[in-house]
Amino acid sequence: MSSPALTLAFSAALLLSLLVRLWLATRQMRHVAAHRNQVPAAFQGAVSLQAHQKAADYTLAKGRFGLITMAFGTAMLLAWTLLGGLAALNDAVRNMVLPAAGPMAYQLALLAGFALIGGALELPFDVYSTFRIEQQFGFNRMTPKMWLADLLKGAALAAVIGLPLAALILWIMGHSGGLWWLWAWAAWVGFNLLLLIIYPTLIAPLFNKFEPLADDSLKARVQALMKRCGFAAKGLFVMDGSRRSAHANAYFTGLGASKRVVFFDTLLKRLDAAEVEAVLAHELGHFKHKHVLKRMLGIFGLSLAGLALLGWLATQSGFYAGLGVAPNLSAPNDALALLLFSLVLPPFMFFVSPLMAHFSRRDEFQADAYACQQADGRALAQALLKLHEDNAATLTPDPLYVRFYYSHPPASERLAALPAPRAGIPAT
Repeated sequence: MSSPALTLAFSAALLLSLLVRLWLATRQMRHVAAHRNQVPAAFQGAVSLQAHQKAADYTLAKGRFGLITMAFGTAMLLAWTLLGGLAALNDAVRNMVLPAAGPMAYQLALLAGFALIGGALELPFDVYSTFRIEQQFGFNRMTPKMWLADLLKGAALAAVIGLPLAALILWIMGHSGGLWWLWAWAAWVGFNLLLLIIYPTLIAPLFNKFEPLADDSLKARVQALMKRCGFAAKGLFVMDGSRRSAHANAYFTGLGASKRVVFFDTLLKRLDAAEVEAVLAHELGHFKHKHVLKRMLGIFGLSLAGLALLGWLATQSGFYAGLGVAPNLSAPNDALALLLFSLVLPPFMFFVSPLMAHFSRRDEFQADAYACQQADGRALAQALLKLHEDNAATLTPDPLYVRFYYSHPPASERLAALPAPRAGIPAT
């Protein structure tokens, strides 16, 4: 690929994706604002006007902030690529590290330097989101000290896990010939599977406390549900999610014998036993329909295709020059190629997101249907309403925005698809 052609293609994808994202974001905000003062007919008597307006205001606040982060992200992408930011960083790191420590140290330093600079530039946005927006709407429960501790632990974990993985991938790229991408993919898949196994017991406890579910009645109910569904888990745990946020959730984690069920303490405080059972039945529906496995295989397949494409692009001088970087003549280009590919891919992949969102919403409908077979559909409807209110999820999203972005169907569509009647749901 010639460098002018790549420059033109990248610029066009970046500009078009930015314009579409801006258009969709402004549509969403206009639609939510236009319906702010009236609860939709399907939810009258179940959701108060105050809760509905809070959800609208929360959506609008995140939307306005999203416009700022969108503009900043686009500017940074241009700065790293066509405006020479990555080229300047590469020159500085190569001249400083390569003569003293060798090619591998240079490449790891380049990856680490890029990650540190990018992370530092994003910190003000994370601080504002956490301590301004989430705080304003009553969701944030983190203190600055806790936020800083999480940041430092995350950085240390990224170094301990990320640097060895990066070194392995770079070694494979430099020593495996033209099919390096196949071996690198195998290593990446193996790493992700290992991570699924060790995450519940070694990584997650670094950030949260996990206690065995103490409610014997609820435990018996949950275990009976899992037995009916043919699902085995190593344990049922409650996570102290309330230390950081008022948002509620439940999830499965782990792989094989390490699978466990985790409930946020905020979820257990908000839902009754029948509603917790229905929410868990929904999650079990994902396993019954093999959604998790299919999604994992899909990710693995896309990553294989991406690495194969990178395997070809990395040998093309136009790939570097077309994105504002001169390839190294006296040092390996593997880390440089990885960074460039990670930068240039998102504007192109953006246009695939509606298809991925469609399949995700389809999976959610299937999981809801399964939950209604294994638990009380009415309880699921009540739980969905409570969770939408507690998480301040808008009941009136823009339909086109939903089709493009939403991984879960909006509440109106989910509740309409449930077999249980919605009439008479008590106000929350």
